[in-house]
Amino acid sequence: MNWHPLNSTEQLDTILEESKHTPVVIFKHSTSCSISSTAKSRLERQWDGKGLDHIKPYYLDMLAYRPVSNEIAEVLQVRHESPQILLVQDGMCTYNASHLSINLDEMKKKVAASD
Repeated sequence: MNWHPLNSTEQLDTILEESKHTPVVIFKHSTSCSISSTAKSRLERQWDGKGLDHIKPYYLDMLAYRPVSNEIAEVLQVRHESPQILLVQDGMCTYNASHLSINLDEMKKKVAASD
């Protein structure tokens, strides 16, 4: 899994535009939370082999860039949580899960449903 850093609100516009051509994932991570660390580790272990290579993953350190996290919640109209994964397609959030409810199989179904 090759994370792309997300650290500015300006990047969000670019990511939303990018999502019109390829699915994008935003993972919001709290570096001080053990549950968030567990969810991130599990996500990284499961990513390879799930057939998600065409999805571009972005990583947001929510503690360092809280304004970015707030902007994401507002723009994508999702309740802020951490850890949280958001699948963005065509500029809209089509899958949203948090904590240990993050399920790549469920997310993959959402990608398949939009193809």
